[in-house]
Amino acid sequence: MMRASRFSLYAVLAALAEILAGCEQSANLPMTTLAPKSDLASAIHHLFLEVTAWDAMILLIVIVAFTLAVFVFSTRAGEAAPPSQASSDLKLEIAWTLGPALVILMISIPTVRTIFRSQPEIAPKGALDITVVAHQWWWEFDYPDGHKTANEMHIPTGQPIRLRLESADIIHSFWVPQLGGKRDVVPGQINHLTFMASVPGEYPGQCAEFCGLSHANMRFRVFVQTPDDFAMWQKAELAGPATPPANDRLAVEGAQYFATSPCTTCHTVEGVSKGYIGPNLTHFGSRTTLAAGVLKNDPSEVAAWITDPQKIKPGAYMPGLVLPGPKLNALVAYLESLK
Repeated sequence: MMRASRFSLYAVLAALAEILAGCEQSANLPMTTLAPKSDLASAIHHLFLEVTAWDAMILLIVIVAFTLAVFVFSTRAGEAAPPSQASSDLKLEIAWTLGPALVILMISIPTVRTIFRSQPEIAPKGALDITVVAHQWWWEFDYPDGHKTANEMHIPTGQPIRLRLESADIIHSFWVPQLGGKRDVVPGQINHLTFMASVPGEYPGQCAEFCGLSHANMRFRVFVQTPDDFAMWQKAELAGPATPPANDRLAVEGAQYFATSPCTTCHTVEGVSKGYIGPNLTHFGSRTTLAAGVLKNDPSEVAAWITDPQKIKPGAYMPGLVLPGPKLNALVAYLESLK
């Protein structure tokens, strides 16, 4: 019996060691939930470890009980079955009823506490309020000072962030694994997500609710910056788009074409156009990606996106533009100059 119980204990410890090893390796992956970089993510991670500890304890009890049932309290072939000793034991019945109830209580209390922590009724003092609008299939970030970005959100460390989550069409779900839990974005309803980032860096996010043909291509990035770097970025955003230098003939030609092209119907460039359908392009050239994080922001990728968006993101509402080479190159040069 002792040998069997010891084997069961070793098996549990080996399983836990494998889990911890996997956690350590996954901490280097960009979409991991096991490398928290905010207070909310740390709270969720702590809750995960706490629940895992309770689960491991229950697993150990089950394994020990199973081992005893098989190797101690069972009959072998050829042995006479012992006389039945079945009886009602009120204390035992109370124990195996209260035991699971207490375990559930110990799990539910910290879970509910963490849920309320992520969505307080009153925004923390000094919080930066950002409105997040989910579209099929891209993200818009509206800052309180009036400037807007698309698919890339910048926030400072050490300051509470209060996200106001809205949907322009159907249900989406906002998720940045290293900064916090998922939060649904529901049409006609405002949800909030509150956290404070602690480590500067670039953190990928993803829509976590199936929302149509290009759901998997609805990505975004969160850039966590020091307060000084964030202030510099914010100042640059408020300065308006850069004007192509006179000696950059290609970009100047592209600016002239953009101002009279169908692009102005959907896209905004401050001082040039006022579109309301597609992403704001005022500082397009300073972004690292396009098409909601699907492509790198370089001239060849931009040209491919303008020419045939459907090939890259099926179902995208942006129509392809059939342009001659020189005009396409000029338009790309202008967009890349918007910094």
